[in-house]
Amino acid sequence: MRAYGQLTLAQLRIFMRNKQVLFWTLAFPIFLMVMLGSFLGNGNSMSVQLAIVDEDNTEASKGLQDALQKTTGLELEKLASASDAKAAVKNGDSQLALVIPKGYGDSTKTAGSSTFELPILFNETNLTVSQLGLTLVNSVIDGISKAQVNYSPSLVTAPEGVESVELEYIDFLVPGILAMMIMSNNMNGVAGQIAAWRERGILRRMQGTTLRASTFISAQITARLVLNGLQAIIVLLVANLIFDVKVSGSWFNLLLFVILGTLAFMAIGFIIAGIAKTPESAAPIAGFLSFPMLFLGGVFFPISNMPEFLQPIVEILPIAHLTHALRETMNVGTPITDLGLEVLILFAWLVGAFFVASRTFKWE
Repeated sequence: MRAYGQLTLAQLRIFMRNKQVLFWTLAFPIFLMVMLGSFLGNGNSMSVQLAIVDEDNTEASKGLQDALQKTTGLELEKLASASDAKAAVKNGDSQLALVIPKGYGDSTKTAGSSTFELPILFNETNLTVSQLGLTLVNSVIDGISKAQVNYSPSLVTAPEGVESVELEYIDFLVPGILAMMIMSNNMNGVAGQIAAWRERGILRRMQGTTLRASTFISAQITARLVLNGLQAIIVLLVANLIFDVKVSGSWFNLLLFVILGTLAFMAIGFIIAGIAKTPESAAPIAGFLSFPMLFLGGVFFPISNMPEFLQPIVEILPIAHLTHALRETMNVGTPITDLGLEVLILFAWLVGAFFVASRTFKWE
């Protein structure tokens, strides 16, 4: 027990003395969070840019513009000519361009006698956004047309709003940054440190003492749990101060997933350290594994947006379940009883990776 305590304190002192590594280990995730949060995290709404040209200049055309202006999801920009509107769509400045030709006002006075066409241009290269904009514009014009002929529908919908959790991109990002930090500190950090100690003969000297391997590994785990816990708290405090990000769920559950993630990625780090012959080879191996997981594990982008053929791979990645568990706990407050799959998979990675590490680990 005494050896365990001394090794744990020694490992913590090593972390604290290497101030440059400690600073950048913490500074990089915070820097990435602040940069991405500042550019992408200020909102979750999407608006369609609509360029509008009023060649009619009547009360009716102004009424149409007012109706479009009040439509949620449309952002109007008034232009002088149809050629300017076409150029705006072609250059990507607007997704849609609506031209109100001369005679529109007169057509509203003789509604029902003939059909009056309103030319509308849309961006063919971004059909998803364009179709959304066309739907919004058509609904406004359809409403005006029905009002002109006193149309009374026989069927109507009865909308009823349900209040949901209001989340922005920064709420999605912060748990992903925590998961990324846990993976990097433990998988990459353990692999590099253990490989360096082996090359310098530190592990061989430890093996020559009465120190047991279990004591050495336990001290490593404890020291890194303390470090990860402190770093997670600092990241959450910065996120709260700058972006007002809050933890909706249980802090205990959040801590549990930090511990599970730390252990799982430490175990993978020990495997890499056992495979790598030198510290120089440990870093590329860890990078080869960690880099794809940053993009496939839902750190920056939703897993649901991944191609369908990648979904089976994504579903077994430890970081995918760690990010999901952290998000559900932080953003929604999901109880741990509803996150049993995440706990099971992270625990399976923990047990399986430590088993493999016990077979691949070498003292020298």
